[in-house]
Formats: sequence, structure tokens, C-alpha cells
Amino acid sequence: MELRQVEHFLAVVRHRNFTRAAQDVHVVQSALSASIRKLETDLGAELFDRTTRRVTLTPAGEALLPLARQIAADVDSARGEVAAVTGLARGRVSMGTIQTLTVLDLPAKLGEFRARYPGIRLRVREGTIPGLTAAVSDGELDLSYVGGPLPEDLAEFASWQQNLVLLTHPGHRLSTRRRVRLAELDDEPFVDFTGSGLQALVDRAFTEAGVRRDQVCEATNVPLLVDLVAAGLGVTVVPEQVAARSGLPFAHLTQPTLARTIYLTGRSANLTNPAARALLAHLLA
Repeated sequence: MELRQVEHFLAVVRHRNFTRAAQDVHVVQSALSASIRKLETDLGAELFDRTTRRVTLTPAGEALLPLARQIAADVDSARGEVAAVTGLARGRVSMGTIQTLTVLDLPAKLGEFRARYPGIRLRVREGTIPGLTAAVSDGELDLSYVGGPLPEDLAEFASWQQNLVLLTHPGHRLSTRRRVRLAELDDEPFVDFTGSGLQALVDRAFTEAGVRRDQVCEATNVPLLVDLVAAGLGVTVVPEQVAARSGLPFAHLTQPTLARTIYLTGRSANLTNPAARALLAHLLA
């Protein structure tokens, strides 16, 4: 088994598509397919079920996945240690983030880091909280911003409170209000941010308050969520900074107030990847 084959295997796992995986690792698709076939021959088992519509892992592929991730993590650590000796002239670091991150301008911070360490390769992944925490735990991501609660097996490097508000369209009956009680939203049409940790928090808060929401529409990303509210389909709950940037009316929620904690997390308090340690220091500066 060659390191190149492991990298190709993990790329296919990430994208579930041979074409996109080949683009990710900068090889032609035929070369990536040949690399995977050679790996399967060496291991004596098929790793992927291939159809015209999707690519999924076989049981053998599932068994290989955690080992492949550990190999990749160990190689990154080795590269990082060598890079530390040469002043971080080279290295890799993988960063995760939720869509509703508002505690800092992450693209700007990463741009500053890249300017300081031009030889370090950055990989940035946006996702849901369960997916990001699992990727950190598995060693696929060095660092990530996630919403709480934080799993006990992950390290906390920093945390921030994020206030949540009610976002409405300009013609809504509550659009001129500064504060709205949760009870006033009983049977209110809502646009949900489906699959997100934020939505799970909202669902729990309304259920505990005994307030029913009429879930009329779902969105999977923040720009679409805001556009659907602006179009009058319903209201939603978002971080205050997201609401402020949207240009739409918003109100603070009371009885109870809603907030959540955002964490910067990693797999361990002692990061083994020097490039990740450098990025962590930059993000906390």
C-alpha cells in the first residue's frame, strides 16, 4: 500500500465521486481510478460499490477508513514536524467551520495566515456540527468552529456566546418590534435551517416552552434561508450578526432568551501538527 493510494482512497470517500476526487488531488480521473484498482488488488477486496449515480463504501472500505485516516494524520504530523524545523516553510492544516460563524471573519484570518506562511497548504471545510465534530475526532480536521455542546473527547481552545434573534420580512406583524416573547410565536409559519445544530437548539427551546411552530419551508444554507424569509414564506431564528447583515427586521427573543456557545476545538489540547499549532495561535491572536 502506497501513501498516494491512501490519499486517493480518502479523496473518493470525501467526495463520493471519482471525478471530483481526482480534481481534489490534482490527477486525471483515469489515474485515480487505476490507483484505487491497484489498492483493491493489493488488499484483495473491493473498497467501493460503483454505480452510475453514486459511490459508496463496501464493508472492506468501511474497515479500511479509520486506518487510512490515521495514516494520513500521521503523515501530516510528520510533515509538520519537518516543517517546524524549517520555519514552517511547508505543511498542511485542515480547518472546519459552521455556516453561521460570526465570532470572526474566518476568510480574512486565513488570508492573513496564508500571507505569513505561503508554503502551508490550507483545506477549509464547511459543514454541520455532527459532521465537523466527527471529522475532528477522526483526525480528518485539525481544528474546527462548532456550536455547543462540545463532545467530551474534544479539546476546547476558545468559546464565545452567540445571541439568537427572530428574523422577519418587512411586512410581518412583528417587524417593528424590538423584543418578542416565544409565546407570541405559537403556530407562526417558520422557515427552518434543516440539518443544522442551530435548528436542533431552536426545536428544543420551542418544545420546552410549549410553543408550536408551523414549519412551512426548509433551507440548507444561510443565504437561501434569508432569501426565503425576505420573500415572506415565514420567520426564522438566526445569530444576531447574521440578522444584522441581512438587512431584514429582527427582534430579540424573550421568555426565554435564546443563545448558544461557539467553540474552537481540536482533537487534543496538544496539537501534533506544527502547522495547526501555528494556525491556532493566529486564530486566537
